[in-house]
Amino acid sequence: MSAPKFRLLLIRGLGHSGTTILDLALGAHPQITGLGEAVRLLQKPAPGETHRGPAQLRGELRHERLCTCGQVAAQCPVWGPMLDWLPAHDDEPLPVKLAYLLETLRCSSPEGSWSSQWVVESFQDDFILPMLEDPSVEVRVIHLTRDVRSWVHSRSRDGQKKGVWLPGLRPLLRWWRLSSRHERLLQGSGKPVFRLGYEELALDPEHALQRLCHWLGLEFRQEMLQPLVYSRSHILSGNRMRFDSSKGRAIRYDGAWMSAPAGVAQLALSLPWLSKLNQRLVYSTVRQR
Repeated sequence: MSAPKFRLLLIRGLGHSGTTILDLALGAHPQITGLGEAVRLLQKPAPGETHRGPAQLRGELRHERLCTCGQVAAQCPVWGPMLDWLPAHDDEPLPVKLAYLLETLRCSSPEGSWSSQWVVESFQDDFILPMLEDPSVEVRVIHLTRDVRSWVHSRSRDGQKKGVWLPGLRPLLRWWRLSSRHERLLQGSGKPVFRLGYEELALDPEHALQRLCHWLGLEFRQEMLQPLVYSRSHILSGNRMRFDSSKGRAIRYDGAWMSAPAGVAQLALSLPWLSKLNQRLVYSTVRQR
């Protein structure tokens, strides 16, 4: 059996759980290139989404939006050709679009550097696992999950400002519903899944990235600990911190929730089923299949 033409690494999990910083950190490895939320950009915009980034990047926004490679989208060696090609091919299936993007990336890579290259796609909150059935693509998945207490605290701030009663309740239910769904989806995907807690990544990034590199069959590189300094990712869509040097030069943990008054999420951990899910997804050891 011939070796796969492409190696695709999908990061899946809830938004605001560290997917962008992980994408950047992985992209600092010479054998990994991140593409950010590529699926979000490749999906055909719905009629009511003309004001959103994916639709506007098919037009004039591509001459203004910066890619993390340092070029505007239209001049990026990966996204420039893709955005030229995309408007006339928006009705193509997602796997066809993604295959074109991967081929564009391969053609833009230095000669001889592609033999063991991994490509990262990190559309969080997404339940699409593209190219699972394509024999030319090796697919693996990272399931990245943030502690429910930290995530709910982060997502409750707007509700607190607006005076919403029990502002953490809706985020808590969202964390439980989507995290459970992601777990079931990935278990049934038939692909190798690396379970990673955001707390592990942010509090002990070197150890977490060492384990991740070992799982990918790569040697760990110290440059991965300074994502924004060394990353070669091509991210057009993702967290704004991708251009914030104060946040992206190192992987740090925001522990603000620890000093906050006990909220819905802390109390909800008294529920055994929720506590077990949080423990399993965030703090258990890696599972490989």
